[in-house]
Amino acid sequence: MSSCRELLAGGTAALALLRRMGLRLGLGLGLGLGLGLLVAAPAAAYEGIGRPATPAEVRAWDIDVRPDFKGLPKGAGTVAQGMVVWEAKCASCHGIFGESNEVFSPLVGGTTAKDIVTGRAARLTDPGFPGRTTMMKLSSLSTLWDYIYRAMPWTAPKSLTHDEVYAVSAYLLNLGGVLPDEFTLSDVNMAQVQQRLPNRNGMTTDHGLWPGRSLGNGGKPDVKVAACMSNCAVETSVASLLPEHARNNHGNLAEQQRLVGAQRGADTTRPAGAAPVAATAGAAATAATAATAATAAAPSAAMLDLARKHNCLACHGVANKIVGPALNDVAARYRGRADGAAYLKQRIVGGGSGVWGAIPMPAQTLPAADAELLARWLAGVSVP
Repeated sequence: MSSCRELLAGGTAALALLRRMGLRLGLGLGLGLGLGLLVAAPAAAYEGIGRPATPAEVRAWDIDVRPDFKGLPKGAGTVAQGMVVWEAKCASCHGIFGESNEVFSPLVGGTTAKDIVTGRAARLTDPGFPGRTTMMKLSSLSTLWDYIYRAMPWTAPKSLTHDEVYAVSAYLLNLGGVLPDEFTLSDVNMAQVQQRLPNRNGMTTDHGLWPGRSLGNGGKPDVKVAACMSNCAVETSVASLLPEHARNNHGNLAEQQRLVGAQRGADTTRPAGAAPVAATAGAAATAATAATAATAAAPSAAMLDLARKHNCLACHGVANKIVGPALNDVAARYRGRADGAAYLKQRIVGGGSGVWGAIPMPAQTLPAADAELLARWLAGVSVP
């Protein structure tokens, strides 16, 4: 990663080229070629086209943290604080202990105390251990910090404070056996903690993409390929065919794939080309939930705000399933049930699985009063 601060130092030649081309990078052009150049360009030279970025605008984008920890903001967070943030904002997708393999790949696992000593995750080269977790592959602690800060939680990126990012990073490292329970991670000790990563020595810089290792200066290309120069194929066709009698030999593939990502298995319980069960059921459910949709969604802006506040809408759409069922579907099932509000409150607070499918809902850490309001709303009971 190169900080925007570094672009300022090397931008003179590029700026001269842009001037010869008669161009100026302005905010109105929306070109992401380095905000450092925006500051370097004299405003008077290109009257009426764009404007230089202000220092505050540059700072808003200049948030990357390099492997040498340049760009790391001041802050600190304990493992205990990280656990609280994790259970509130991260566990619903990644599991209470970072072990979730239902929605996203596991973050923790596959490393040993010996790996912390050697700096190489031995199981990465073990054919008998096919799993690959984030902790096994992570070689730079700055990457973990930077990614959490700019991208998490996925429903509200960049909403965590610096201290919360330190705390969540500390909690993940604690789950991986890298840090003790009472540890406080901060900008002061990040470099020392880097020396305990289980795969810190697992990254190579012996390639042409690394700074200072150009192909003419001892670097090696990432890939080796021989160009096709004659009799080259113009088009290729790749296809596979599974006999109808063998489609479901290994169970329904649609139930064996994660709900997030490109790999979505075919429903092998039905003939090839048939509409998925979910689509068929969804069409029938539309009429059944139409009456409750207005009740569950339209007059409940305050409740939707409350659900959004506690990240409920990360997994539950109002009228559509995401990871968990649609809120309208939940309301349709429990509306009118005598113990509906009490039951839903227990499910919200305690979590569970099996009612809406195999994917579990983790226990949620939210105030009891808020859980009560959400449960009463879904069950159709008047909200105080």
